[in-house]
Amino acid sequence: MSLVGTVEVSEGPLAELWKEYGKADSRWLVSDPTIVSLEILTVVLDSLIALLLIHAIQNDKYYRHFLQVSLCVCELYGGWMTFCPDWLQGSPHLNTSNWLHLWVYLLFFNGIWVLIPVLLLLQSWFCLKDLHALRSAATKKKKQL
Repeated sequence: MSLVGTVEVSEGPLAELWKEYGKADSRWLVSDPTIVSLEILTVVLDSLIALLLIHAIQNDKYYRHFLQVSLCVCELYGGWMTFCPDWLQGSPHLNTSNWLHLWVYLLFFNGIWVLIPVLLLLQSWFCLKDLHALRSAATKKKKQL
């Protein structure tokens, strides 16, 4: 919607959803260049990585955790770049005066986009740690022989 107009003047169920969220973060109502740039990156790059990751998980591919870490870092970076510039300006586009907008729209819904990548990063960390321990043990065993 933001590539051909704005959410503010768009119609339809998806536009209504974004108009509702726009009550909490007004940048989503207009074609804010930072938001649109991040969303283009998310839709193109993150979607491709996510599809490859699904394939890697389903087929137990060796590159699964590389993709998982990459996707999580991209998502966390996107979230940071969505909100940090606004915070540095004193949050002029964020409606923090309304309980629903602050706690549900801004913190809860956006918090999910932080919590899930952090949990998946931890999963990858522990899997890679275990893999390293196995490899170290095997190398140590070979040296003893």
